[in-house]
Amino acid sequence: MLTQIYEVSTPVEARAISEIGVDHIGVLVGSGAFPRELPVEAVAKVAVGIIPPSKFSALFLTADISLIEQWARQLQPAIVHLGAAPELLHPENAATLKRNLLGVLLMRSVPVVGEDSIAIARSYEGIADFLLLDSHRESDRQIGALGVTHDSSISRRIVELVRTPAILAGGLGPDNVAEAIRAVRPHGVDSKTKTDQDGSHRKDLDRVRHFHEAARAASLDASKSERSA
Repeated sequence: MLTQIYEVSTPVEARAISEIGVDHIGVLVGSGAFPRELPVEAVAKVAVGIIPPSKFSALFLTADISLIEQWARQLQPAIVHLGAAPELLHPENAATLKRNLLGVLLMRSVPVVGEDSIAIARSYEGIADFLLLDSHRESDRQIGALGVTHDSSISRRIVELVRTPAILAGGLGPDNVAEAIRAVRPHGVDSKTKTDQDGSHRKDLDRVRHFHEAARAASLDASKSERSA
């Protein structure tokens, strides 16, 4: 079970979360158009703290693919994560980035809002290396970072019907990640809000550790159940 933590904002956080064993360490990149975006220069400093085998995932909420490509070339992340709303950034845009950024893994956020979400997920087959299944408000220009869960039955259907590995997000924390894994059976799980410190966007390392450990334990339990069935 892959684990992923957003939004890491300092090299110290990045190193500590790497040492916990989290697989993907996400940093929000931008010019300030969205809250909490870090400029490229600051993101580069955070990335220095990431220790392999943990991977640096750069999250872009902008739909400007030329800007995403420019920043990705500067930062050289292992993963380029596209978080713009689906009506603003389309599969053909993602395919262009995939062609131009050779060797980079591509993650695409998918809003889990109803039956249409399955079609959106399918439209990225052969383009995205990962899908991030996240909560969404229709009025938002970006997907996710709401700290609320969504309809797990839709996410489960995406996992079952779409070949691209899916990472489940949306209001997940140490308290509910095991239940979410049992319900959806994703390839991985993601946490932002529920692994933050209270009243802050800094990461709570104890919560991150408990999230990671709970996810790994739930994955082992799920595997044992499948073998005994």
